Amino acid sequence: MSKQIRKNVKKPRKKIYRGVVYIQTTQNNTIVTITNIKGDAVCWSSAGSCDLKGRRKATAYAAKLAAANAAKKARREFVLKEAKVLITGPGAARDTAIHEIHKAGIKLTILREKSGVPHNGCRPPKRRRV
Repeated sequence: MSKQIRKNVKKPRKKIYRGVVYIQTTQNNTIVTITNIKGDAVCWSSAGSCDLKGRRKATAYAAKLAAANAAKKARREFVLKEAKVLITGPGAARDTAIHEIHKAGIKLTILREKSGVPHNGCRPPKRRRV
């Protein structure tokens, strides 16, 4: 019996025409994750992965880079054409991230705000005794 030699052949990736874009903005960073309809992550990007560090990650420019990076990758490798957008967090860079995804050629069908609202919030610190 002779063994067959296997060649390293890449499997063709599945084409995803519809997906969901999650934009998570915080005071320190912006994370953009693109998934298929089931919720399996296809590609992602963040301000930190775009070689920005420290205070620069919290800027609108950083969110623009992260969103453009993720959208171009999804468009190029997975042929993403239209997507829902779900936004969470209090960060200031949400609008620029949405705009950049639209500029990459992905049609946005739904924009939804998913930020949590505190129902009375955390317990305040105890009173200071002097």
